[in-house]
Amino acid sequence: MGHTSLEKIIALQKNPANIRNLCILAHVDHGDQEYLLNLIDSPGHVDFSSEVSTAVRLCDGAIVVVDAVEGVCPQTQAVLRQAWLENIRPVLVINKIDRLIMELQLTSQEAYTHLQKILGQVNAITGTLFTSKVLEERAEKEKGEEKESETLSGDQVFDWSAGLEEVDDSHLYFSPDQGNVVFASAIDGWGFSIQQFAHIYSQRMGIKAGVLLKTLWGDFYLNAKAKKIMKGAQAKGKKPLFVQFVLDNIWSLYDAVVTRRDREKVEKVVASLGIKVMARDLRHSDPKVLLSAICSQWLPVSQAVLSMVCEKLPSPLDMASERAEKLMSVGARRFDSLPGQTQKLKTAFLQCSSEENAPVIVFVSKMFAVDTKALPQHKPRPLTQEEIVQRRELARQRHADRMAADQTAAETMMESLTVKDSKPEEEEELKEIFIAFARVYSGVVKKGQRVFVLGPKYDPALGLSMVPEGCNASDCVSEVPHLSCCSMESLYLLMGRELEELEEVPAGNVLGIGGLEECVLKSATLSSTPACPPFTPLNFEATPIVRVAVEPKHPSEMPKLVRGMRLLNQADPCAEVLIQETGEHVLVTAGEVHLQRCLDDLRDRFAKIEISASKPIIPFRETVVRPPKVDMVNEELGKQQKVAIIHQVKEPSQGRSSDTLLVDPSGLVTLTTPSRLATVCVRAIPLPQEVTQLLESNSEVIRTLEQINMSLREGKSLDISLRTLEAIAGLKDQLDSLLQGRKWRNAVERIWAFGPRRYGPNILLNNVESYQRPSVWQCLGRGDKTGEAGSQAAVLRDFDNSIISGFLLATLSGPMCEEPLMGVCFCVERWDVQSLAPAQHQESFDEDSISHKALADNEVERSSEISAQTEDMEAGLSQAGRRPEPASADCYGPVSGQLIAAMKEACRHAFQTQPQRLMAAMYTCEIMATAEVLGRVYGVLGKREGRVLHEEMKEGTDMFIIKAVLPVAESFGFADEIRKRTSGLASPQLVFSHWEVISSDPYWVPTTEEEYLHFGEKADSANQALKYMNAVRRRKGLYVEEKIVEHAEKQRTLSKNK
Repeated sequence: MGHTSLEKIIALQKNPANIRNLCILAHVDHGDQEYLLNLIDSPGHVDFSSEVSTAVRLCDGAIVVVDAVEGVCPQTQAVLRQAWLENIRPVLVINKIDRLIMELQLTSQEAYTHLQKILGQVNAITGTLFTSKVLEERAEKEKGEEKESETLSGDQVFDWSAGLEEVDDSHLYFSPDQGNVVFASAIDGWGFSIQQFAHIYSQRMGIKAGVLLKTLWGDFYLNAKAKKIMKGAQAKGKKPLFVQFVLDNIWSLYDAVVTRRDREKVEKVVASLGIKVMARDLRHSDPKVLLSAICSQWLPVSQAVLSMVCEKLPSPLDMASERAEKLMSVGARRFDSLPGQTQKLKTAFLQCSSEENAPVIVFVSKMFAVDTKALPQHKPRPLTQEEIVQRRELARQRHADRMAADQTAAETMMESLTVKDSKPEEEEELKEIFIAFARVYSGVVKKGQRVFVLGPKYDPALGLSMVPEGCNASDCVSEVPHLSCCSMESLYLLMGRELEELEEVPAGNVLGIGGLEECVLKSATLSSTPACPPFTPLNFEATPIVRVAVEPKHPSEMPKLVRGMRLLNQADPCAEVLIQETGEHVLVTAGEVHLQRCLDDLRDRFAKIEISASKPIIPFRETVVRPPKVDMVNEELGKQQKVAIIHQVKEPSQGRSSDTLLVDPSGLVTLTTPSRLATVCVRAIPLPQEVTQLLESNSEVIRTLEQINMSLREGKSLDISLRTLEAIAGLKDQLDSLLQGRKWRNAVERIWAFGPRRYGPNILLNNVESYQRPSVWQCLGRGDKTGEAGSQAAVLRDFDNSIISGFLLATLSGPMCEEPLMGVCFCVERWDVQSLAPAQHQESFDEDSISHKALADNEVERSSEISAQTEDMEAGLSQAGRRPEPASADCYGPVSGQLIAAMKEACRHAFQTQPQRLMAAMYTCEIMATAEVLGRVYGVLGKREGRVLHEEMKEGTDMFIIKAVLPVAESFGFADEIRKRTSGLASPQLVFSHWEVISSDPYWVPTTEEEYLHFGEKADSANQALKYMNAVRRRKGLYVEEKIVEHAEKQRTLSKNK
């Protein structure tokens, strides 16, 4: 292929029709046309799926590589899903086919069946993604039809079809006859598509290439007598054409060259193929060298893959309309709801225009660090002949001087030279600049051009209203939120590791941009027009879950560490850097491999200091469960035992603060503030598991809902998109369907808040009978008059926010080990606040109190007179409560603070009255192993608290696929241990899956005789939940109840034993 000149590449960049953005830059001669390929390689490990996301966003197509032996792996599914979500077209390369011949020793017929199965598996994933999309569109269409049918009268017609029959999906699937599949063995240098063999055999046999193309893959065979291609090879026991014409030739080549080493046959094959093999290769002791020499000329893998890429992958001009709309529709906003000027930009996307008046639209998918020495402007230029002569003379002169001078003088001179020279070198070494990895979607990007940087929350409608018409990025606009300006100081062509400086880059190309490190953190949208919306955020498959605290070996180097972590945060799309309340610098990564790479980068590239990392900080969650029915040895619990177990923690707390805290047997906690001005009654109930999962998966919807409610409370008018309202209504309907039963009656309407951080998987319920507060779902009923009337009647009470703040604090750190709560519902049953009226009215607190109570067992016996008195005064006092009196409405006063603390403590005590459990983060683990090492794999999983879900044998191989779940806490060193125990024959893939309740009670102690027999007097067998809880408490510096020495005996020294 040879090296291509920069001028040729710049010329090719101006023709987007012949550009293919898929993944190292190369110039390819393909027939009469020249193509420019931008090849972006991405790592295959599941921890680095964020790198796949950044690459996929900039591409129009993708090459998906699948192992011929292992078939579809979890990462294959993740890659296909990412390609689908970004609307880019994939092509398939089935690699390592040599392993089917040499390792598995399959016949050509068996290999054909095996390859068919792999294609079926890959197509099944694509089919699933396609089906889910069609069904979603169908559901949306039905919603619209339902609304129309409500207005029309007459008989209803039901359509039971799913809509899949009408849609053509044939172009989505991988099929060799479509030309989007290449079979290859990269290690031996060969690869082919069916087109190549169709062309070869059409010339030899006189059959049309089009006919062969359709029949080479499939159930077709050659009838030698009739000289016709016929269908039904499998039924008639005939060899399919693919086996006869393609695989048999490859199998016989391997047999002659590698297995038998038959020199005569090899020479015949070489002569028949018309290729030349060097004598050195023929004599080589390793047969693979000869095989590679033959195959790389007969079926070169590069030619097969590049031909498929040029013919089957789209150019930037072929961008789908759907993809352009998807990129421009941020969050819950629909494309139709965007301003007119913004919608017009869709044509700029589709035309991929490089005209002068075309708007510039660029997306930066990631920032990567480059040493300043690697920049083209700092590269050492080649010396001229005169300069070489001059330098040689200078070197000779220095050598002569050094020899003549005294030895000591020479040493001191050398020292001074090294001291002087080392400083600028050190300074240079520290300099790492960031280059933005980007793609131009429209317009021409020029060196030094100023553009708008659009933040992820930028609203083009607001921007257009605030920016004067005709204003460009050179007139910097500071007052528009989430909009800033920057200058593209330098443009680079990415030639593998090399960078070439460019003056301008037209639309459709991938490039590097220098000078954006101050404006762009990880990814951003750049545009010359404020009408451009920010692109939708990247889809990351891996969730950052593994945390470590990092500190420098020498405390004086802390500033270098802080700077290094800031650079790492910018360079890695998935890593997160936090500073905890304790002052620790925490690094959050996707997994163990990712963590190791981040620490190495920090040590060697960004901070360049010795660092020490803590043991991984494992996240846990705290929850409550329903009272258990059996004890630890599966004996049924009596009612008295249940009560005793539930209230183990309650009794000491009652004795400690009985004057302000009251806990009744039903689990209702009543707590009064120290000033006796406020009382709250709270009960904790476990949420159903489905509800917890729903809240966790819809955290973005809940966050949006909270933002809308906040704006409505502040009196701001909001234009909420239809999609957002549909998502909120959908969440409400799902909650309604899941929260069934007497205790959850009308619970969804009574939701007060979500927590922690206002969007977590815990709920605060308003069970205070006489307090009707505005619903959290009020945005859904804004158009309804009855809803408006209801919302006017429902007014927020003073200190309403204090109750929410107390709940948020309680859910952020639970009582077990200060970890966030999950799946807990706190019901506020009663809430009394004493009125702080002016002095002349403060005759008695009983007369001026606002009492709001629900049905609670301990409050039923109150006298009817007090209740009547409260009811009589309620109307007048509720009006007084609405007036902004300086004392009562002071949200930052002492009552507010005490109420927050009281609510937090009430929630914690209510939590402790229920059976408490820890929740552990779980990985799904997929392991491929041979039958011999299966037992060892199970041994490692069992030792690490893993649980096997299912295992199956991969057909046609001796490999087993084991699917298991493993706690994140036990996963460190798991992959290494598996490899060591199985001698590298098994390799696991770990992906974060879900949170799971640890069944054992951390506070449990043996009480019955059976439990003493089973667990020992002090529960000698380790309580896993207690072990985890104590580890977290110890790390956080909390009190841990454990004995350092137990059953100690007097030590005998060696001297006394003599």
